[in-house]
Amino acid sequence: MPLSDDRRQVATVADLPVPLAKLLWRQHTVYRERDGTVVIRGEDAGRWISLASHGRGRVRVRAGRILDGGTTAPARAETTVPLDGDIARLAACCRGLLAETAGARAAQAPAPPPARAVRPERSSRKAGRGRRTAVLMCAAAVVAGLIAASVFG
Repeated sequence: MPLSDDRRQVATVADLPVPLAKLLWRQHTVYRERDGTVVIRGEDAGRWISLASHGRGRVRVRAGRILDGGTTAPARAETTVPLDGDIARLAACCRGLLAETAGARAAQAPAPPPARAVRPERSSRKAGRGRRTAVLMCAAAVVAGLIAASVFG
């Protein structure tokens, strides 16, 4: 009995990206980098997965975030998975890595600023001192004005 389209057996890294992308995200972009690494971007989720051959019969899976400008942030999680042809198992591994990247983002999110400390109320003595200074300054200005008027008068 053949497997469904989503769970079909996959033999090589080159066959992985499109079926895996369909399992992970509804909206996705698949492209190949110069070094042969395949990248699957889930734009709506703000995450990416990369797949690269890692020895015989193994694939290196890395996961990270997509930044606001559309660039990819460095990988937050990675693992090596055996390439045994079970794409559902590979998708489960990718979901785990994506969950780790989401957890890393939440852990690194800045904490909300602490509430402002409540200032202790000013004592009446300090408040009176400010008023006393203002009264003295006004009295000095009046005296200086009277002296100036009598001299230049």
